[in-house]
Amino acid sequence: MPGPARRRLVVGAVIVDDLDAPTRLLAARRLSGPSPVAGRWEFPGGKVEPGESPQEALVRELREELGFTARLGREVLNPEAATWPIAERFEMRIWFAVPADGVPTLGEVHSEIRWLACDRIGMLDWLDADVAVLPHLF
Repeated sequence: MPGPARRRLVVGAVIVDDLDAPTRLLAARRLSGPSPVAGRWEFPGGKVEPGESPQEALVRELREELGFTARLGREVLNPEAATWPIAERFEMRIWFAVPADGVPTLGEVHSEIRWLACDRIGMLDWLDADVAVLPHLF
């Protein structure tokens, strides 16, 4: 009998203004549309492609989605598992990141990006998977 199907790995970034003492965080709002995640806020990122490490995929995704090169900090670990569950077919790993070259700019994946104070992150309608991460950030 075959075992459970392996979930596809997705990576995300908690983009902050400073890795050591963050005061602001960048949130990205998904484009509107028929998807259940449309119009909700997320930590930007995307799927890991074959041959990429999760960190390489995250740097690539941020460059593609937001037009900057990221420097990654520590990983935000799930205290209960090796990854953060997203859905039946996906699991996520997430890192803190800061812009190393360029500045985040609105691309084709999001309708809005917004810097907000770290103590204000609970004010947005985050994707369910990202809501689980919020209490483990600061």
